[in-house]
Amino acid sequence: MNPQGKLAILVGGGPAPGINSVIGAATIRSLLEGVPVLGIRDGFEWIMQGDIDHVTPLDIDDVSRIHFRGGSPTTDHHLLENAVLALLRLDVSQLITIGGDDTAFSAMKLLEEARGRLRIVHVPKTIDNDLDLPAYVDTFGFQTARHVGVDIVKNLMVDAKTTSRWYFVTAMGRKAGHLALGIGKSAGATLTLIPEEFSGRRIRLKTVVDTLAGAIIKRLSHDRRDGVAILAEGLVLSIDPADLAQVDEVEKDAHGHVRIDEVNISEILKAQVRARLKPFGLKATIVAKSIGYELRCADPIPSDMEYTRDLGYCAAKYLLSGGTGVMISMQAGNLVPIPFHKLVDPETGRTKVRMVDTHSTRYAIARRYMIRLRRDDFDDGHELAKFAATAGLSLDEFCREFQYLVEDEPPGLVVSLGVDEAGSRPPRS
Repeated sequence: MNPQGKLAILVGGGPAPGINSVIGAATIRSLLEGVPVLGIRDGFEWIMQGDIDHVTPLDIDDVSRIHFRGGSPTTDHHLLENAVLALLRLDVSQLITIGGDDTAFSAMKLLEEARGRLRIVHVPKTIDNDLDLPAYVDTFGFQTARHVGVDIVKNLMVDAKTTSRWYFVTAMGRKAGHLALGIGKSAGATLTLIPEEFSGRRIRLKTVVDTLAGAIIKRLSHDRRDGVAILAEGLVLSIDPADLAQVDEVEKDAHGHVRIDEVNISEILKAQVRARLKPFGLKATIVAKSIGYELRCADPIPSDMEYTRDLGYCAAKYLLSGGTGVMISMQAGNLVPIPFHKLVDPETGRTKVRMVDTHSTRYAIARRYMIRLRRDDFDDGHELAKFAATAGLSLDEFCREFQYLVEDEPPGLVVSLGVDEAGSRPPRS
């Protein structure tokens, strides 16, 4: 038995580019210091039951071929104690968890339950990029997922133009819209819709439908019948459930409640937008597509390869040096351990979720390049007349149908940059 005990590695949640690199770097660092390493299979699933059979000893020669899937997080005292005891029976004294906000939360609860019997650090992993890190620090896997997503969307844009059709593309991001916006902005998609633009409030399904229909009308007014709209999957959580319950395509449980996990938002919006355009005598060929699994299982790009090696090395080194109770982060090329207690939202008691900052210049630029109805469209008589004519409506009728969409539009790019419409910077006071 090793006097220092063993180091275990556990991955929660779905795959992400670079997981194996974290595991490999942490394993090599530990073995070089004489500390044996165990891989815990299937996340928390088995050890929460006290099962110690689903483990894999990790050696330098085989760490690159280890793949993991997730288990469900828990706050149940009995299950957490089972997990602690299972790890102690395996002679584990140190644990690295790799995952998103749910896995980070479970790591915190496990550390509390261990009461000094284990040391634990967490490595942030999610292509959703929504863990509470500084704005300039991405979670590993995000950049690779965006890179692969952009390549897919670029091809869809060519196909859309060639075939005069629209694509409604749903991108992963259950709580935040970082991935959808990153793909949409980088690829130059026609528009991107994320939950953050609605300020966290419940919205009507009609609002999302009209935003897309308005973009199609605007595009048609400039003789373009094609487009690609990127939709963050988290939009479904922003839409009033009562509206979704009225949609035939939505699966419901025995009590008539919408099964949120089963909602295919792009398919729903495809049908709803086509129905919305029909009274205007307009038709649009729309294809619904989801991307996500292709992104999270992609080979990491070089930046994520380097990033994950740094994270794995630092996670192991921090534990082996006696550290515990932190999320490992790399900031400006240096290890910055973030104490677990700083990750907790005091209002919810859960880990904080980093949302897209819709007041940032970065987001304002994204909005300025989207082709969708904007506040200044309704101040431009010539453009407004084109939109109305395309929809077979009078100016007043078009405004009644769509102007409400821009009432809560965030400040434009010129405001965010502090320049006036002429492009000159305002005088200093």
